[in-house]
Amino acid sequence: MLITRLPGHVEPYKLAARDEHLEGLMALDAFARLTEAVGPQQGDASVWLDFTIDAQGRRVIQGRLRAELQLPCRRCLTAMAQRVESEFLLGMVTSDALAAELPSTHEPVLVENEQLNLLTVVEDELILSLPQVVYHDEADCAVSRDQLTSGEEATASAAPAPSPFDVLKHLKGKS
Repeated sequence: MLITRLPGHVEPYKLAARDEHLEGLMALDAFARLTEAVGPQQGDASVWLDFTIDAQGRRVIQGRLRAELQLPCRRCLTAMAQRVESEFLLGMVTSDALAAELPSTHEPVLVENEQLNLLTVVEDELILSLPQVVYHDEADCAVSRDQLTSGEEATASAAPAPSPFDVLKHLKGKS
């Protein structure tokens, strides 16, 4: 099976009119915003895109992607492999007004001058698919549970804390 590189730009309306399917790879190091968010990446994202016209006459892109990313562990900040996958349904629009008319099942994708930047679309989906937090298993992490505490025991004060309303009592008694 021959795996190809996907182009950076396509004419999505023509692809939808012909009911085209695109499948291929996109280099992860080409995604500047992803690199800014989680660090430099190597390898490729596998992308499948179906350009169609749905029953209501909307031009849509149904797609999915999969990538193996190196994401920083939130405890030790060491990069760890994490598989990221996403399935999405995009409605092609030319303005914000048309985007507001899309059903909630569709995410809008802006097509300008009959061109669509696939690099931006795939990067957006990758960023949206990132996990909230990533941790190594505790046994595999370079930072132990003991290192995460400050080392000082919290001690309860024997005397109660002063009330912030004591000042008001004092003022009320003087008037």
